[in-house]
Amino acid sequence: MTTAAGPLDSPRHEASNAEATNTAWDEHPANPFNFPKRRKWTVILAAAAVTLLVGLNATSIATPALVVAEEFHVSDDGFPNSFWPITVWNTGAALGPMIGLPLLENFGSRSGYLLCYAAFTIFVIPQAVAPNFATLLAVRGIAGALGGILQNAIEMFLADIFLTDEERNLPITLFTFVLAAGVTLGPVFGAIVHQLSWRWVFYIQLIIYSSLFPILLLAIPETRGPVLLSTHARKEPHLTSSAPETKKPPLSTLFRDAIVRPTRLLCTEPVVFFLTLWSSFCFGLVFILTQSVAQVYSTNYAFSDGASGLIQSSLFIGEIVGFLACIPQNSYYQRSGTKNRKEPGTPIPEARLPLSIPASLLGLAGGMFWYGWAGYPHVHWMLPTVGLGFVGFAIMVIITTVDMYLTDSYTKYAGSAVAAVAFGENIFAAWLPLAANKMYTVLGFQWASSLLGFVAVALTLAPVVLYFRGEAIRRRSPFIKEASYL
Repeated sequence: MTTAAGPLDSPRHEASNAEATNTAWDEHPANPFNFPKRRKWTVILAAAAVTLLVGLNATSIATPALVVAEEFHVSDDGFPNSFWPITVWNTGAALGPMIGLPLLENFGSRSGYLLCYAAFTIFVIPQAVAPNFATLLAVRGIAGALGGILQNAIEMFLADIFLTDEERNLPITLFTFVLAAGVTLGPVFGAIVHQLSWRWVFYIQLIIYSSLFPILLLAIPETRGPVLLSTHARKEPHLTSSAPETKKPPLSTLFRDAIVRPTRLLCTEPVVFFLTLWSSFCFGLVFILTQSVAQVYSTNYAFSDGASGLIQSSLFIGEIVGFLACIPQNSYYQRSGTKNRKEPGTPIPEARLPLSIPASLLGLAGGMFWYGWAGYPHVHWMLPTVGLGFVGFAIMVIITTVDMYLTDSYTKYAGSAVAAVAFGENIFAAWLPLAANKMYTVLGFQWASSLLGFVAVALTLAPVVLYFRGEAIRRRSPFIKEASYL
């Protein structure tokens, strides 16, 4: 989820509106909206693969975290210092896109994206050979900033090549899935590889990332319409002769929009604020469970760090089921246009919500209660693991719902609304898990998971209220009423 003001609401959208009046460019085969379907999906699948694989770098160190801490003489007594490598990565991922994405939107997607990917790959090397803990933290922060840009650039590609919301439904659902799946599978990857050495967790990632680079060179074209129009207009002047002259916004404006507007939305729009809490809690829960699962399964079932890491795959299985469940939900949303009396044919944003309500109450809250109260030594380890599967299902459904509901509701400011949510998700993922070990130690496994379950129950009120009162709330939104950009 893009953490900078996105393609749907940035000043460049004004330029794209102007381009829409240029019939010659509208019909030109170089226009990204006119790319063949196969080419569009090649771009999306390549970017989705990057989002998934980058997520491995974020959390794969969670499994051998204690081994890393022991080698660098870092103690967890009193504070979970071994989790800092993940905290600094996510903090970088929250901040990096605020600078990186506006640059990609202004100067072109292909060169900037490939440059970020190459830099990210290079910064895997010092993670593997870090001589001390401070070096590891520093390079992980930089890798997180670059990784955050790569993870969120896929939404820029979506806006550049898919013209209608209906076309974007499946790609956005896929994006949410690979985003969640990448960080979920990180501990599983670490569990498999760290048997060699924790440094090999990064060496093997380096091999994977390097092998993918030639494929990206072929699969990722330039997708920014204004950049392509400018390039082709040099050879074909008629492409711009009938288009209104547009002024390119300065970088200062792009950076301002990337930070100020999402902040205003988060602070002044109750819908954005509460949906951010809901989605951020879900994303942060993935990272809390990297700590909790190791603690619960090692204590109750004498699992090794590697075996505990493999348990995380149950979350991934739940996310797969959630992804499949979102597909008919998207179809239900499209059909809701027939029930829209005010704007016949236009789908109703609240039609995004029905699946998320039971997912939050039964999947997220119920899954945490299940995971907690099935977590006794005399209960087979598979029972709490099933609870984690329900949690994975709910996380996928909720994050997808929030992304799409905000896009539908805020239209002109959709990118900024989603940016506010994404920033919250990365901050929760970075800092919330630091309390996990202490919470599970002090409250006990059952009540610590129950506390998280009760929070999930409370947050379920957000989609329930929006389902019944969403239209009225949206009518009173000052951002929806605004006619001009900040």
